[in-house]
Amino acid sequence: MDRWSQQALAVLTFTAIALVPVAAKADNGGIGFWLPGTMGSLSAVPGQPGMSYTFQYIHLDATAGGGKALQNNSNIVAGLRAKADVGVFLPTYTFATPVLGGQLTIGAATVPGNIGVDINATLTGPRGNTISGSAFDNRVTWGDVYYIGTLKWNFGVHNLMTYVFGNIPTGTYDSTRLANLSPGFVAVDSGAGYTYLNPKTGQEFTVVGGFSFSGTNTALDYRNGIDFHADLAASQFIGKSVHVGAVGYVYQQVTGDTGTGAKLGANRGTAIGIGPQIGFFFPAWEGYTGYLNLRGYADVFTENRPANATFMATLSFTPAAPEKPVTPRGPRHLK
Repeated sequence: MDRWSQQALAVLTFTAIALVPVAAKADNGGIGFWLPGTMGSLSAVPGQPGMSYTFQYIHLDATAGGGKALQNNSNIVAGLRAKADVGVFLPTYTFATPVLGGQLTIGAATVPGNIGVDINATLTGPRGNTISGSAFDNRVTWGDVYYIGTLKWNFGVHNLMTYVFGNIPTGTYDSTRLANLSPGFVAVDSGAGYTYLNPKTGQEFTVVGGFSFSGTNTALDYRNGIDFHADLAASQFIGKSVHVGAVGYVYQQVTGDTGTGAKLGANRGTAIGIGPQIGFFFPAWEGYTGYLNLRGYADVFTENRPANATFMATLSFTPAAPEKPVTPRGPRHLK
């Protein structure tokens, strides 16, 4: 195995573990539990045992015209513009002992950020009151604590993964505010992924799909439907340490929203997004490899959701693959 493939297999790229419910749409309180584009290139590739550290910056911009009625908490609103700038810190630990023949990794993330929501027309408010005009809310706050567990297997150029991702509510959700980073309910997302990684050709392709299952927001008596999502990425390595390519996602709510607070009914949402990406591997401190990935998404189709534009910058530090020891060569008469 050459040095490039050792670096690629050494890097554990958990990308964008964050929830940014900035805008009212299908899935009340935001874009659902899963942020489309969370999983990127190399997501299913096993890494090296030990601690890894991932830092991420996410910028999200959501817009919906005044002719589109959407729900935000208990409000039915129109004319939406929302922005979020979020940081993610995700430490993970990869075990050396195989589990079910695969590599087990566990981790937890904390999510601070700033979020602003601007609405230029509110159609109905709490208790049936009619409200008109504009409203704005801005918060610097924390999201919930998020946990993740993955199992990964390598079969040559083929890599497989299964994962579980969920949240532990922290109490920062406020049903009276337009801007929230916490969803206001407990949820779990689970799925599987595949990465094709060929060291000889430098070609890589990743797809990760899963389903989100949400609990009830008791403050609103609102429960999101089940959401399906698929994150995709394809890239070509240029040399040993740089790869460029494209990313995309498909997001579909497969069951309707329920509860007395679901004023727009089932309101199933759909989104399809695409964009570019570039990634860099680089030496970090002793025993660690660094990886920087920059990618962006723009929705090309939405239904019952605002149009989103998202930028993600992910910086990861993972244990480097050990160098192969040099086999000593003794005198010929000892061979």
